[in-house]
Amino acid sequence: MIAQIKGKLIEKTPTYVVIDCNGVGYQLNISLNTFSKIGNEESCLLYTHFVVREDAHLLYGFKEKSERELFRQLITVSGVGSSTAMMILSSLSPEETKIAIISGNVNVLKSVKGIGLKTAERIIIDLRDKVGKSDGTEIISSFSNNTIKEEALSALVMLGFSKLPADKALNKIMTENSNLTVEELIKRTLKSL
Repeated sequence: MIAQIKGKLIEKTPTYVVIDCNGVGYQLNISLNTFSKIGNEESCLLYTHFVVREDAHLLYGFKEKSERELFRQLITVSGVGSSTAMMILSSLSPEETKIAIISGNVNVLKSVKGIGLKTAERIIIDLRDKVGKSDGTEIISSFSNNTIKEEALSALVMLGFSKLPADKALNKIMTENSNLTVEELIKRTLKSL
């Protein structure tokens, strides 16, 4: 198995990169999260996952091991293939995905193109315990008071903001400071939107 590839970044697009490793160019499929984290590095190290299918051998690259681990967990869910997992990791950050799974937020997962209600529910049921254990109590404790977030999100939607951008902004603010009241959370989110 190929665990990582380090070399010169030859080509970079939002969906794949080509890394020259001692004269051999490896094409790795990447998520938008990895794309933004790579930046304009000349030398690049990506953690990989190798998929062998009947019609193709595919390499997936991740800037962080935690994103690769989440990808591997997602593809264990029935009905979620590598393309769907990459779509999830391109639409949501790994942290947002984990929070949605742990908190059982079906709507966040359904907001990803190609994920329906049944698939979102299956992801939550299959991965809730695994994601919580692999990440420790950090995410669970910082988002244990999910009702405050839901109240703030509801208020922002009532004010006319789109649900997905508001939800992302709330998650970012709650990551920075989890001890906010609903009012403080709404005020800070309004400043960032």
